[in-house]
Amino acid sequence: MFVAGDWWKLTDEIFETVRIGAGLAQTGRLSNEGIGRGLETLAVFERFLAAHGLDRDSVHAVATSAIRDASNGARFLKAARAASGLKIEVISDEEEARFGYVAALNSSTMTDGLVLETGGGSIQLIEVANRRAESLRSFPLGAVRVTEEFLPGSGPAKKKDLQRVRTHVRQALSGYPAFAQSGKRIVGMGGAVRNLAAAAQRMADQPDIGVQGFVITREMLAELVQTLAALPVDQRGEVPGIKVGRGDIILASALVIETVVQMGAFDGIEVTEASLRDGVFLAREFLAGVEPPLFEDVRVAGVRNLATQYESDLPHVEHVALLSLQMFDSLAGAGLFTPKPGERELLWAAAMLHDVGMTISYDDHHKHSYYLIVSAELPGFDPRERALIAQITRYHRKGAPKLGELAALTRPGDEDLLDRCSVILRLAEHLERGRDQSVREAHLRANGHGVDLHLESEGDITLPRWSVERYGDGDAFQRVFGRRLLIG
Repeated sequence: MFVAGDWWKLTDEIFETVRIGAGLAQTGRLSNEGIGRGLETLAVFERFLAAHGLDRDSVHAVATSAIRDASNGARFLKAARAASGLKIEVISDEEEARFGYVAALNSSTMTDGLVLETGGGSIQLIEVANRRAESLRSFPLGAVRVTEEFLPGSGPAKKKDLQRVRTHVRQALSGYPAFAQSGKRIVGMGGAVRNLAAAAQRMADQPDIGVQGFVITREMLAELVQTLAALPVDQRGEVPGIKVGRGDIILASALVIETVVQMGAFDGIEVTEASLRDGVFLAREFLAGVEPPLFEDVRVAGVRNLATQYESDLPHVEHVALLSLQMFDSLAGAGLFTPKPGERELLWAAAMLHDVGMTISYDDHHKHSYYLIVSAELPGFDPRERALIAQITRYHRKGAPKLGELAALTRPGDEDLLDRCSVILRLAEHLERGRDQSVREAHLRANGHGVDLHLESEGDITLPRWSVERYGDGDAFQRVFGRRLLIG
């Protein structure tokens, strides 16, 4: 569901691990079993489309390396068209990499660095400079290929097998120049990256609020490789965070990713929930006609999209955000606190999303907003930032702010950040209590042992003044900023 260039929402999906390219590395052909699994899956997908009333001509069906490289790929495509009515487009390795680039750049704040997309048959590496794709390369280092060639056994992996994989990856990527010039940031996408991130989160005993923006450090990758290699193949899918259907190939993925991170001298790999599918959707539908198909600001696009999805009163939340930032800037400018890096942006996001819980119920909507934000991917923000946005929103009405169950995601000083932003957002909400934007500007100015609230209006401000005086929680303001709040 989407309105091109405005908002979008995922309403349903189905997923199947087909392994259509199993055996391809040895024979160069798709096996009869693989073709059968592919046709069976397409039949299910075709019924899924019909159940949702989707016309086949409106569907973008794409095939990647397995079909591209197989000598009998054309035979499969012909059978697939006859069985499902879907016209499947075989995209080139460069197109596949480009869609990965579009997905990664529209779900992260990367400006310069490297994008790694993992698949069953190949991986794609995209060098990014100033948010533009400088080079797009595909390498036959997919998890299925590497597993079949180097890790075929059913028991724990031997050290020599792990070293063979690492050596093979290094040789395949030895001529890739981007490692020397791609900077310090790498974003990874694909099911394997997401699974490894989920497993790393559990190993670190962090709350599970999704892996969008999570960074798998070098140390985490090394621990994951050691853990997976020590297990028989049929037990790797039992590692918390790893899906059962990916257990037999996840070690190969971990080794490839680990080697890429080491060769690029990266500290870790940042994870995005986005996938090739998202890249196709954004490039071909949502941002069609925009070149390159990128959001001007990923965080702004993600926040506004979530607010629109949950039918927030946009003029109201935008004005609350404006008033919040005016008060934030005036307090910081007066030296009453020193903002943490990114704090202002987190306050803005919380202000924009503070009412999303209204889609469930007005009563306790601050609590509903909290768990909707925690459950959302919110592209461009990492788990810590999402946790803080959710908690600022949670306390925009009442209560003493606390990090609670999300404390494990935070850093020193984040409790003070939560206190400050919650109090400011609470004040802004009261100043916009009439939802009429009557208070045009709000500034907080130090005055002796107090802070004066100065308002500029374009209408009757009886309601916002009353709301601040009655519910503005001057005690909380004094506790956080060490001064009394005085309303001018």
